[in-house]
Amino acid sequence: MAAPPRPAWVKDKKIGKDFEVIESPEWDDYKDFRIEPTEHYALIRIEWDRGKISVAICNKEHEILKVFTGRRPQDIYCAIFDYEQKNNIKWFTEKSHIAYLGKELKKAEMALAVGNSAYYQE
Repeated sequence: MAAPPRPAWVKDKKIGKDFEVIESPEWDDYKDFRIEPTEHYALIRIEWDRGKISVAICNKEHEILKVFTGRRPQDIYCAIFDYEQKNNIKWFTEKSHIAYLGKELKKAEMALAVGNSAYYQE
């Protein structure tokens, strides 16, 4: 099988010795889903009256432990990860779950920006 072609944007860049282009397989949200080993999860909601996004951190008993709020995804996830680090807590360790959190926060930010109340967390 032939390697994927080199993207045009790397033409003028310095290329490393082990450079290769890796074609990403399609991710199946259901088949490839992994449970967070820490057994924590996040609920994401839009607070329309405050113009903010809220993330509730929940445990396996479905109890809300903390709520982080902000207007931008990066403010919220940085606050969550900073809190984890400062308090020696590990809520999220699965990389796919961390990426999912970023994706959902961006969706919520976009819905808030355009006033689309149809946002739902996947």
